Amino acid sequence: MGNTKSGAVSKEILEELKLNTKFSETEIVQWYENFKKQCPTGRISKEEFQAIYSKFFPESDAQTYSQHVFRSFDTNDDGTLDFKEYIIALHMTSTGKTNRKLEWAFSLFDVDKNGYITKAEVKEICTAIFKLIPKDELSDLPEDENNAEKRADKLWKYFNKGENDRVAEGEFIKGVLENESALRLIQYQPSK
Repeated sequence: MGNTKSGAVSKEILEELKLNTKFSETEIVQWYENFKKQCPTGRISKEEFQAIYSKFFPESDAQTYSQHVFRSFDTNDDGTLDFKEYIIALHMTSTGKTNRKLEWAFSLFDVDKNGYITKAEVKEICTAIFKLIPKDELSDLPEDENNAEKRADKLWKYFNKGENDRVAEGEFIKGVLENESALRLIQYQPSK
């Protein structure tokens, strides 16, 4: 991964992250130093990731959602994130460009990683998203999306698919880009 002798992030990874994220070289170096302090092995476990992610949602149950986020970024399926996977995760979940963010969102919803999304997977992720919403904000939601099942049904309708159909990545991205409400439904934006 990095240059283990000096403990610095490798030039190769630094250049790749500068190219693929909004972070500056200084920010990446600072992130790396903090990452090495928190994770001396150079890898972050699912549990460590969940603890960090939960801090962003102190009034919510972020555990289920963070497990899905972790799965979507653990690209080599080894049960840990290295520094590069971790920074990409931070970038994509905070400020990624819309198309790239939607590619990531597709991988989040593709729970079984088969290249398609089913209505059951949409419901699973909507349930996890719902746990992020603080209880005092639930009453502010529109009637047709005030629980996970209604939200999943509403989102599924944007794809014009039957109960047992599947949605491919291109269809997902097109469907979400063409419907502002769909974009809102695939995420939770804290109101505070």
